Amino acid sequence: MTIAYTITTSEPVNQQIYRYLRKDIVTCVIQPGSLLSEKEVSARFNVSRQPVREAFIKLAEAGLVQVLPQRGTFVRKISAKRVADGRFIREAVEIAVVRRAAVEIASPALMALEHNLQLQKMAAERHDSQAFLSLDDEFHRLIAESINCTLAWETVENIKAAMDRVRFLTLSEVSPPESLIEQHQEIFAALQAHDADAAEAAMRRHLQEMIFSITPIAERNSEWFEGP
Repeated sequence: MTIAYTITTSEPVNQQIYRYLRKDIVTCVIQPGSLLSEKEVSARFNVSRQPVREAFIKLAEAGLVQVLPQRGTFVRKISAKRVADGRFIREAVEIAVVRRAAVEIASPALMALEHNLQLQKMAAERHDSQAFLSLDDEFHRLIAESINCTLAWETVENIKAAMDRVRFLTLSEVSPPESLIEQHQEIFAALQAHDADAAEAAMRRHLQEMIFSITPIAERNSEWFEGP
């Protein structure tokens, strides 16, 4: 069952459709292996097919859909290798970011991170997985912004689509929000102490959670994962 979204005039239509479809794919509202119809999506958003086609291209570039000639556009099943590769690249970028942030971060940025942590706790108490994932992303984005390097986070966002689906699936049991919040608090404490080594260690532990969570998730949802 798809969610109703509103198209506005605040940004290009193809970007809005991409963002909405990406969200539905990441949260498995649109399940791996599903057929995406240009006609149905254009009717859903009440737009022409051109922005839908452009959104599909961007989804393909993110590794979330596959266009098969004469057959259609399908939501890709989750690739364990793509998740592992994305995590490896993300770790390299975010370790560099958090080490620099530990040296340069100022009080306003620390206050923003502390506020974000409070919102994470509230989302976890409400059992609002989508809100929590959004706040999780914001936490990491705020760290990049604290060193005036938003490009680092944009780079991570472009390669983590496969990871995001696993992240969503792990929230209920394998990696509950409470444990992720504890990991975020460790990162925050290291930044607050301006301890680059501790910040790196905390960030590395946090991002390596994905290694341990993907196997049980793949076993429970084997039909959503690519074969070996």
